[in-house]
Amino acid sequence: MRGRPGRAFAVAVVVGLATTVLAACQDLDPPLLPDLTQAAVGCAPATDVAPGSCTAWDVCPVADPQNPHARCVSSGPMRQVRLRFTSSEENVGDGPLLIYGHRDSTATPTMAVRQALQPGEDEPVPASFASAQRPIAGASMYYEPATMHQHWHLLAFDRFRLVAEDGATVVSDRKNGFCLGDRYDIVTTDTLAHIPADDGSPQAVLGDALAANDCRMHHPEALDVAEGISVGSGDNYDYTVDFQWLDVTAVPSGTYTLVNTVNPDREILEKDYENNSSSIVVSLRWPGGGAAPRTITAPPEVHLVRSCPGHETCSEDDAS
Repeated sequence: MRGRPGRAFAVAVVVGLATTVLAACQDLDPPLLPDLTQAAVGCAPATDVAPGSCTAWDVCPVADPQNPHARCVSSGPMRQVRLRFTSSEENVGDGPLLIYGHRDSTATPTMAVRQALQPGEDEPVPASFASAQRPIAGASMYYEPATMHQHWHLLAFDRFRLVAEDGATVVSDRKNGFCLGDRYDIVTTDTLAHIPADDGSPQAVLGDALAANDCRMHHPEALDVAEGISVGSGDNYDYTVDFQWLDVTAVPSGTYTLVNTVNPDREILEKDYENNSSSIVVSLRWPGGGAAPRTITAPPEVHLVRSCPGHETCSEDDAS
């Protein structure tokens, strides 16, 4: 596997990458597309543990619901209960996911977004927003000033929700921004044909840059940002991260499906959209059963019933 040098990621970091405009090359082979998958919900990244045994999730009562990073409490006021879980997104496709953000001046608070596509085998990926082939009209980037972030986020890249047995969504996420990079090597790399080699190629240089990507941290004045995930890499969000949870304070006792979906609106061009969701079924029971209490003195007991990687639904037939 390639190394992980500690270089900051700027738009110009992909030195020597040629500009390729796909629109002018309609007669060429199709580009190498990424394929984003949602890893098993509540599992540590690149784990070899059976998804049903994963422990990267918990129930966290907090006294201060206005603080997205409030500490969990075991006594005293419990004004909000959070079901926290780790989620990870992986690229198992043929080409890298590379997203550029750009704005013309700091007077515009958000950046427009374009997706850069690798035109073919051993060919470079466009090295700038201007040369990226595919505008994404429904996407944008913004600077997140919260202490745990202070960098630029791609909006609406990943979504999660809690679904009741009748199919109704009872809780949706509040986390909507992501700083994408190569955070770990996935476990199925032996089945992928286009993993960047540590050979100085344009793809290797891009992979090294994405491994060190900080999404222009501490640069709210930035006009350009790049984010992405190389083939064979994943980007993870630990359950302790701000808003990496669902608010179950008012959710009554019952059995629910937690659905986690990457690229939910399918605005990012991919090779396959059918593997974009993973889910778990959980049993949630308040003390005494029934509805959530008006005054919470103890959190609900939550148990993992089954895990369904690669499935939006989580029936017994879908389970891993």
